Amino acid sequence: MGFPAVLALEDGRCFHGQGAGARGEASGEVVFNTGLTGYQEIFTDPSYSGQIVVLTYPHIGNYGTNQDDSESARPHIEGLIAREFCQIASNWRSSRSAEEFLASRGIPVLSDIDTRALVRHIRRHGSLRGVISSIETDERKLVEKARALPSMAGLDLASGVSTKERYSWTAGPPGCLPSSLPQAGPEDSFHVVAFDFGIKRNILRQLAAIGASVTVVPCSTSAEDTLALKPDGVFVSNGPGDPEPLAAPAAEIRKLAGRVPIFGICLGLQLLGQALGGKTYKLKFGHHGCNHPVINLLTKKVEITSQNHGFALDPDTLDPSSVELTHINLNDRTVEGFRSRKDPLFCVQYHPEAAPGPHDSRYLFEEFRDLMRDFS
Repeated sequence: MGFPAVLALEDGRCFHGQGAGARGEASGEVVFNTGLTGYQEIFTDPSYSGQIVVLTYPHIGNYGTNQDDSESARPHIEGLIAREFCQIASNWRSSRSAEEFLASRGIPVLSDIDTRALVRHIRRHGSLRGVISSIETDERKLVEKARALPSMAGLDLASGVSTKERYSWTAGPPGCLPSSLPQAGPEDSFHVVAFDFGIKRNILRQLAAIGASVTVVPCSTSAEDTLALKPDGVFVSNGPGDPEPLAAPAAEIRKLAGRVPIFGICLGLQLLGQALGGKTYKLKFGHHGCNHPVINLLTKKVEITSQNHGFALDPDTLDPSSVELTHINLNDRTVEGFRSRKDPLFCVQYHPEAAPGPHDSRYLFEEFRDLMRDFS
């Protein structure tokens, strides 16, 4: 059985329900994800650092958790909100219930609330700071705590989740069907240096699948130290928080442009945009889910994509003589991809590695492979 718990938002709206996971309090920006599956991958995506995640699919926890589906070494969400949170699991791969998985890391869960009403509230008013608590019942006090939280705008969270030490990655995904991966040819053997701003494991698996041995480096790594590793390509990862405070890493990435092929995903696009003179802005409630339609302007094909970001790149701040837009979001016309007109550099705002999500965009890893092959 659960225990009483409450969510208090900075605008004074409160939701009472049942607690699960860890007893205590959690705070952060409250965002919603519309994915129907893949909750373990969502829990462990470092891009959710600093956020409480509302899952719109009503039944969460049904299939438990396992050792293969985590996208990092631990959960990064601050808290979880679900309509119904299953405390038992039924799946042959499950080794631990979702509740045990989150409780072991001190992450609280709020369930038995009207998540539809909460999501409508966020869509109307934008992402809001909030507090989940099972130890404090005074709504006024909790609302004040929510209002005292720092805004996500201007917050550098990527530095906190980046690796502290350099490490290597060569493994593909455990138990994954080869047909679901980009394929390396016998002549493919590349060395990729990946800047870790909150990198997901499935990105590393996809890079390994195209024939790359990957050296993952801290996000503060200089261009000089990066080139000393003699990479065939550089990857700039996803990550949490506002890209604007990351001016120093963006400046180092700018020094690499034209000297080595570069591929960026999510926060990586925003940083590459900054490196080329662009500016970013905060979205009202962000893009979080597995069903976002994106048109590839080069092929005119529509891809269904997995997304997780709260900021976007302003296309009007890019120089059209040096940057070409390649992908646009069909829901709100935001930038979803661009490439340099003169340098071997391209990036997308969404997640072609998915986990969770569709595989429509896996070809981008093959394009990175081809870019490295042609540049060498």
